[in-house]
Amino acid sequence: MSIEHQTIDFVKMQGAGNDYVYINCMEKMIPSPEAFAIRVSDRHYGIGSDGLILVAPSSVADCRMIMFNLDGSEGKMCGNGIRCVAKFMHDEIGCEKNPLTIETKSGIKTVELFISEEGIATKARVNMGKAELYPPRIPANLPGETVINTPIEIGGNIYNVTLVSMGNPHAVVFVDSVDSVNLEEIGPKFEHAVELFPESVNTEFVEIIDGQNLRMRVWERGSGETMACGTGTCATVVAACENGFCKKGEDIRVIVNGGELNINYTDDCVLMTGDCVKVFEGKLEV
Repeated sequence: MSIEHQTIDFVKMQGAGNDYVYINCMEKMIPSPEAFAIRVSDRHYGIGSDGLILVAPSSVADCRMIMFNLDGSEGKMCGNGIRCVAKFMHDEIGCEKNPLTIETKSGIKTVELFISEEGIATKARVNMGKAELYPPRIPANLPGETVINTPIEIGGNIYNVTLVSMGNPHAVVFVDSVDSVNLEEIGPKFEHAVELFPESVNTEFVEIIDGQNLRMRVWERGSGETMACGTGTCATVVAACENGFCKKGEDIRVIVNGGELNINYTDDCVLMTGDCVKVFEGKLEV
């Protein structure tokens, strides 16, 4: 039997160093996207990325974001990815609506684009919705109405954690220096502590510079250490405010390995502002 090959157009984009492969699925969905994500994400044999994002039609928003991690698992939300989805809609598909609504597995998010004089989207501000602090809805198997600076045991060691969901579950740990954290060792222990985090967890280790500036490293479930994590920076600022390191309603800069993001946490929502950059485009034969 002959095998028919298919050529798929793609765009690689990054936000704060968090890179994904983006594919236009507004008219036709690609087959087996979980396996395809693993293939394209490989940095030696594929394109190289933190995962795959499909831009698909939606009956309730301007488009739908379908996101897969580099291990093929589907993610509920991606803060850096959703900014690039809005850019993709504007720059690649030609949608002139601004702001845009984007459907995700964590609900509908509104994204406002900042457009250059050349007509290119360069930055975006995302309304990430309200932060969730109630453990059963994170989800986490821990008592109380919130988990703020609470000691838990992970891999035989005690860590003081603050738990936040921004569509994805996050455990935030404040440390004196993020450079001293052995993330390759500690990250997987948090990720696989399913007795505490039944849907696994993303873990942020955060260094307080001052009341307006934080530094963060992140271990993402399904991806490992990444250059940045949009929902993670949001969770970091929420945790910093809840612990008294920062103030609600102020713009807080979070420095990550791939750049920086600006986060504003209020009682009503969390606003995230950051870049959205096209790296290159190409064709892949499958």
